[in-house]
Amino acid sequence: MSVKDPFQALVDEITLVRNDVERLQRTSLDRKEAEKLNAVVAQGLDRMAKVGPALQQRIEQSLATAALDLRQHTVYAATEGAKEAIREAQLESIKAAGDLRKAAGEARREAWRWFGGFWVWLVSAVLTGALLALLTAFWIVESGNAREFGKYPGIFCDRAGGTIVTNADGYRFCGIWIDKLPEK
Repeated sequence: MSVKDPFQALVDEITLVRNDVERLQRTSLDRKEAEKLNAVVAQGLDRMAKVGPALQQRIEQSLATAALDLRQHTVYAATEGAKEAIREAQLESIKAAGDLRKAAGEARREAWRWFGGFWVWLVSAVLTGALLALLTAFWIVESGNAREFGKYPGIFCDRAGGTIVTNADGYRFCGIWIDKLPEK
């Protein structure tokens, strides 16, 4: 590497500074241009300041609309989910009721198979008791009738098929024919 002369290095630096100054002079604005640029920037900032609240309001409206839509979709989804759950529960209930009805029928048939003899026995016992009760009632009624006939033969003689007859001493009695007389 070669060493540069310090004077030459200084000249190069001054040249670079001069070029920078010229370039700055060419790109820098004069007062009118600066005021015009300032007005444009200020106007843009005013517009941006006005757009900010409008943009915020629009964003808030969009968020409110999105929240409302979300609520509506959530309610709809929940409603549909509940309806589906109710339908499934109803179908399961119907199926369970059918299964229980089927099981009850099978249990009833099995009970008839196992306890049919019991029911036959029970019915025959009830019928035998009823027959005995009728015979006893008939015997009691007939005994009562015979007793009443013995107490009041004058009243019951004709109904019993007898005839009131007076003997030689003047006593009356009820005569019942054992062998019937031939009719004339």
